[in-house]
Amino acid sequence: MSIDLEALYIDLHRHPELSFQETRTAGVIARELGVLGLKVVEGLGKTGVASAIRNGDGPVIWLRADMDALPVEEQTGLAYASTARGIDPAGTDVPVMHACGHDMHVTAMLGALERLLATKDEWSGTVVAVFQPAEEYGAGAQAMIADGVLDRFPKPDIVLGQHLTPLPAGTIGVRPGTQMAASDGLTVRLLGRGGHGSRPHATIDPVVMAAATVMRLQTIVSREIDPREMAVVTVGAIHAGLKNNIIPAEATLELSLRYPDDDARADVMARVERVVRAEAQASGATEEPVISTLHSLPPTINDGDATARLVAAWERAFGEGSVVDPGMFTGSEDVSWFAREAGVPLVYWFWGGVDPERFADAYARGAINEEIPTNHSPFFAPVLHPTIERGVDALVVAAREFLA
Repeated sequence: MSIDLEALYIDLHRHPELSFQETRTAGVIARELGVLGLKVVEGLGKTGVASAIRNGDGPVIWLRADMDALPVEEQTGLAYASTARGIDPAGTDVPVMHACGHDMHVTAMLGALERLLATKDEWSGTVVAVFQPAEEYGAGAQAMIADGVLDRFPKPDIVLGQHLTPLPAGTIGVRPGTQMAASDGLTVRLLGRGGHGSRPHATIDPVVMAAATVMRLQTIVSREIDPREMAVVTVGAIHAGLKNNIIPAEATLELSLRYPDDDARADVMARVERVVRAEAQASGATEEPVISTLHSLPPTINDGDATARLVAAWERAFGEGSVVDPGMFTGSEDVSWFAREAGVPLVYWFWGGVDPERFADAYARGAINEEIPTNHSPFFAPVLHPTIERGVDALVVAAREFLA
């Protein structure tokens, strides 16, 4: 009996779970793998799942799909829209949505495994399927590695993975070299001196310090980085105070930094630290700010030779023009940790989920950004078909290209 992939996707979309909380999702994956007759290892990196298809001598191919969702309130209006809620790491009750397509990643992976099992007489080697938690925290891959996934399964000769993106459904986007940026998530604690809102002169106001810091941080990219180079400095959250007439003792900023390589990372990190410490000093702070790293992700770098092989294989399978170079994405991923730790090549690609006519119309009017929801949007919702089919086919073709 074949997997009903549409029903599977709808079920996963209706029941999203936050990072490292994907217990139901992991259970669904384990159940489907069991139905396929595969041995399942659960609890890798807390909630990760992995399985292997061993089919004689040949290369070892790792396929990876992530499975966590985001604290976003869905506004798609779909009949199967998520109404789920969860508790975030701060203990706050939040809405939860698959706003980045990880439900589609899982669906396509399971469909690809079923296809590979059905065609075992056409290939030989080993396919290891890795269903990873907590990609959105940038921590799931390393958690699975720390839990011994590279020791408990045959080591890969190549790592392959894919991600849904707002390209036309049926289109694959990939490029050799740096496909996605490196990233660091930082927390900055600005330490002032609290007091009564009516007596600001007796305080060191961390709210004003935070405001000045946020504005000055924006000049790093706009005024200090060569316009021909890529860098992103985003302040995604500010936390300070509880009442309008109390000046708090501290403020916290949460930063997301992006860059193409390690040299750029060192440069931007140094500039951020300089700005944070200088603004604290300018505000008269008596304590140094505390800067801590939440996560650190390397750039996602596609092997040139392997990427060229896959582009040729996909164009043979799907036709000329089915593969495009989307340019380097400033988003970041942790998939490359598997390849880096194993010392093997990686190819990581994107596939589209937008109705092609809708995309073409928005593109013709220059309205892509306004009308085509991107990942992490509350309106992000791929069309089911042919998105599911192309996701399955892309993985199968990719795996078969490197299997004997």
